[in-house]
Amino acid sequence: MRRSRVIMIGLIAAAAGLLAAQNVEDLRSLLINRTVETKKAAGIILGLVDASGRSFTASGATAPGVTAAPDADTVFEIGSITKVFTSLVLADMAVRGEVKLDDPVAKFLPQAVRVPKQEGREITLLDLSTQVSGLPRLPGNFKPADPGNPYRDFGPAQLYDFLSGYTLTRGIGEKYEYSNLGAGLLGHALARKAGLSYEELIRRRVLEPLRMDDTAITLTETQKGRLATGTNPALRPVKAWEFDALAGAGALRSTASDMLAFLTAAVDLRQTPLRAAFDLMLRARRPTGTPGLEIAMGWHIWKNYGTEIVWHNGGTGGFRSFAGFNPAKKTGAVVLSNTSFSVDDLGLHALDPQWPAARFKPASERRAVPVDESVLQRYVGEYELRPGFTVAVTQTGGRLYIRPTGQPLLAFQAESPTEFFSVSGDIQITFVRNVSGAVTHLVLHQNGFDREARKIK
Repeated sequence: MRRSRVIMIGLIAAAAGLLAAQNVEDLRSLLINRTVETKKAAGIILGLVDASGRSFTASGATAPGVTAAPDADTVFEIGSITKVFTSLVLADMAVRGEVKLDDPVAKFLPQAVRVPKQEGREITLLDLSTQVSGLPRLPGNFKPADPGNPYRDFGPAQLYDFLSGYTLTRGIGEKYEYSNLGAGLLGHALARKAGLSYEELIRRRVLEPLRMDDTAITLTETQKGRLATGTNPALRPVKAWEFDALAGAGALRSTASDMLAFLTAAVDLRQTPLRAAFDLMLRARRPTGTPGLEIAMGWHIWKNYGTEIVWHNGGTGGFRSFAGFNPAKKTGAVVLSNTSFSVDDLGLHALDPQWPAARFKPASERRAVPVDESVLQRYVGEYELRPGFTVAVTQTGGRLYIRPTGQPLLAFQAESPTEFFSVSGDIQITFVRNVSGAVTHLVLHQNGFDREARKIK
């Protein structure tokens, strides 16, 4: 059934009780800052829900060169929030006795597939859901024919081939390691167990019971007409992403309205057949190695500022998303953007204003200044953000360059002798020296968060 559309251009829709409590002008100005003042995102819509009802605010545009702002029925790719839907199906199947959480995933794959083991321990469905399977983020044979649509040609044959030849580098259950491969494998296995495609499994087990009519992988013609155009950080259009075997990791598309329907069910603001499954998802919790952050089934859980926030984010080539809720206050928030630029801080800030939300400077206000190369050379080295994840700093031609582990090289210009900003994105770095002048660490400023990395080399 098609719902009536609500047109918004930086305006607040009805049910303002929750938004008033969260500072309407603050949230609206944050969206305007990113879409109009600094052009970090083409369009953003933020939705909130509590017992008093729903509220939406939006800014920007659904595509480059148009004036229409996103509304509650604009369709976005939600990326990795799909993983929560996959884990919800697992929880529901476990509640119904169709599977057990400790079932080996190999049980639901063809017998010829050799899923890697570690000292007799097998990877279970729960290991995949809580991101402790030991599988890497992506398979080694992930070599997309089209980098602009990377998951399209990774099918079951490639999945089975990788699993059968892979040797785990750590114990199963030993350590949290976020894995698109693991979540995609979970969705694939559950679909095989049900004898359905992944899309049909999600439709029957989640979307229909929760009355989420505008959430799908394959869009209708009407939904295609409401699909926002995804853009890269330069606000240029990019291709939509398609998925095959790893659909359970990120294939879904949805709207702000549908995602609030999902969150009202998750936070128990309405009765649905999935209540027991939602409850089960939060029982199995594991540490992630990041202070204050746990992983449950699908969901992540922040425990900061005296508040518990259950959440997940998502990102594809042209979209970013956030969905989360506060179980104690029974409030939920969704943020959807048609630009690959993080919105996590907006969602967290909407749920709890104690969480900082970044407010960016227009490019015209940021000026590069010359810094002597002898000063830059002091910053060259390796800095550890967390065990196993470092930032390598080099310098050439009056610029600093950083390369985070497993990520592309980024160029930085000096705003002062100790402060640097990214040439291609809103990332800043401050270098810190001790009383003798030696560089001890750097502070990475990104999306409203400050993270210290000590110099180790």
